[in-house]
This record gives sequence, C-alpha cells and structure tokens, in this order.
Amino acid sequence: MANRKSNNSNFSITNESPNISWIPSTPGLRVSHTFSITSTSFRLLETHYFYILTPWIALLLVFIPLGYIAHAFNWNDAWVFILNFLAIIPLAIIFEYAIDDISLRFGQTIGDLLLATFSNTVEIIISISALKDGQIRVVQDSILGSIILNLLLILGISFTRVGISSKTQKFNQIVARTSSSLMTLACIALIIPAAFVHSLGSNQNNHNEQLSYLSYGTAMVLLIIYILYLVFQLKTHSHIFQRPHKEDKEPKLPLVVSLILLATVTCAVAFSEFLVSSIEGIVHTFGITKAFIGLIILPIVNKASELLQTLSSAADDEIDLDFAISLAAGSSMHIAFFVSPLLVILGWVTGQEMTLYFKSFETIVLFISVLMTYYIIQNGESNWLKGVLFLATYVIIAIAFFFYPDEPLSYQM
Repeated sequence: MANRKSNNSNFSITNESPNISWIPSTPGLRVSHTFSITSTSFRLLETHYFYILTPWIALLLVFIPLGYIAHAFNWNDAWVFILNFLAIIPLAIIFEYAIDDISLRFGQTIGDLLLATFSNTVEIIISISALKDGQIRVVQDSILGSIILNLLLILGISFTRVGISSKTQKFNQIVARTSSSLMTLACIALIIPAAFVHSLGSNQNNHNEQLSYLSYGTAMVLLIIYILYLVFQLKTHSHIFQRPHKEDKEPKLPLVVSLILLATVTCAVAFSEFLVSSIEGIVHTFGITKAFIGLIILPIVNKASELLQTLSSAADDEIDLDFAISLAAGSSMHIAFFVSPLLVILGWVTGQEMTLYFKSFETIVLFISVLMTYYIIQNGESNWLKGVLFLATYVIIAIAFFFYPDEPLSYQM
C-alpha cells in the first residue's frame, strides 16, 4: 500500500509495487496515478483528499441527467429503463467507495458490518420506490435475487479464482456455518407463509388478513434475531469474526467529505422511481418477465460495486476469501433479516400488501441456494470446482427465471 507524506509545500508518494507507476507533481497541482489491472489501465485524479473515479465510471455519470431527461420528456419506457439502469451503476459504486472509506476508521469487525449493512442502501431505495408503485412482485424478487447473487455469483467468482491460484484454501469455518444457519432460518421464515397459504387451498383469498398478521409477526422476529446477531458479532463472540491481519489501509477522504458524498448519492438514487415506473413498458416491449427483471437484472444494479470489486480482485489475484465470505454472507443476512422485514413493515404502514408470502418456485430457489452454500462451505476449504458449482447453480436459476411466467399457468390434472 502506498505510504503518503505531506507538508505545507511538498507532496510525495512512494509505492513498492511493480504494477503501479507514480508520476510526481509540483506542489499545488493534481497528482495523476496510473496503475494496471491485467491489461486495462485506470487513471485516477487526486486532489489533496479526493479521488475522482475511473474514466469509464465518469462516463456512466453522463447517464444521470439523461435518465432525468428521458423521464421528463416521456421517452419510450425502454430508453427510460436503460438510461436509469446505467445511471444507478456509478452511483452505487461511488456510494460503496464512500462507505468503504468510512469503514476504515473503525475496527475490522465493525468495518465489515458497515460494509455489509450500507452496501444495501441503494437496494432499499429502489425497493421502496417499487413498493410505493405497488410492484410487490418486483420487490420480492429483488430481495431474493440479491441474496442469491451474494451466495452464488460473488462466492462462485471468489472460490473459482482462489482455486485456480491454489489447489485448496482454508477459510473461517465457524463464521461460514453461523451464516448458513441464519440463512436457513430466513428460508424457514419464507417457507412457513407459503405452506400456510397452500394449506388453505381454494379458501386462501378469505385469509389474507391472517397471512398479513403472520408476515408482520415473522418480520418482527427476524428483526429481533438480527439485533441479537449483531450482539453476537460485535460483543459476545467478536473474536470469531476477526480475520488475519494483512495490510493497513488508511481512509482517503475526510469524514465530512464521505458523509456529504453519501448524502448526495442517496438523493441522486431517488430517481430510481423512474426505473421502476418503466418496468411495465420493458415487460411489454421486450417480453422479459417481471420475475427475471426483479431477480436477475435489478440485483446486478444493486450489487454493481461488489461485483466489480470481486471481478477486479479476481483479475489481480488478490481475493481475501474470508473477507469475500464475510461480505457476501453479511450482506445476504442483512437483506433477509433487516431489509425484507423492514419492507414488510413499510408496506403495513403505507397500506401495500407486502407480505413474506413468496411464490413456491421462488421459495424453493432460495432454499436450494442456501442448501448448496451450506454443503459447499461445511468443510472450511475452497477449490475451483466448488466455485464452478456456485456459478452453475446461478446460471441455471437465471435461465429458469428467464422463462418463468409472471402468472404461472394452471394445469388440470
């Protein structure tokens, strides 16, 4: 990691890595850094405190005003969706950058918790926009999609890349199993409402109120479990979640700048309602189902930063497997135990019929994903074949939801 020294008139940077070239500057001028990740070069412009992001991310920022313009002038829904889809990606990355910088000011465990918690902020904003618009199916699928993306795609990439570099690598088995146990409870919280509805048969429409109360009660239990898990992670068993110390990292931004950046991006992401309102048009124009949009496409936007970070680390062969598992599992648990019950309660307050009753097929897909994760990580070792199994499962699920209709057909037996 770079060591920085500064005084009132000089600014010098040294780095021992052969892959990073530093171009000296005169006092008072911007410093330009060029570093290589595989065959791609990224350029960062630095003032005294702030890094302007890579050119291709800066290019994506152009889509923010275009997204507003497309909505204001009533462009085709396809254009509105695509432009706002592209606009949210750099905002999610900038938000993650600021959160990561803030987390460096705290200990490892609290820092990981902040990353896992606030990395879902963009998703919460988009889900609230969809909830206000009455897109309950999209909200539910987005919740499941983000969990599945964390468990299968991000872990799949990490396991595969680490397995190529070394035949096997050990990771914190206790943390992994604890996360799997909690995700099993999350599955139970979804399976019970589904079983409740199906047990009623043709009378299920007469018991919507009971289903709602079941969901509200379950949501509160999940929130309590989440709080208890935080106590477990931060207080009583914090030693379990400590990773081997590898490298000191220093925040690049002042805390005030980071907080202003977070507030600005949060306000900018508010236009996600344009993205949500154009979903119907996308469904009719391209024939893509809402299930596929909610479960595959939107989670890619929500987790754009984590995906790019994982791919970048994989390209540089710098994946910390314990960190990857901690982030993926922590983010999944935050969605299952905080985001989903929060949305259920918000639906209750706003009069939207948001419950924990998911379609049977979607509930089974989540159960399969959690089951696959449990069996693969139970021995505390990774290899490239396990990573491939994660990725293959994700691809099969994506194909299934591409063809899965929004309204399942009823077949006479």
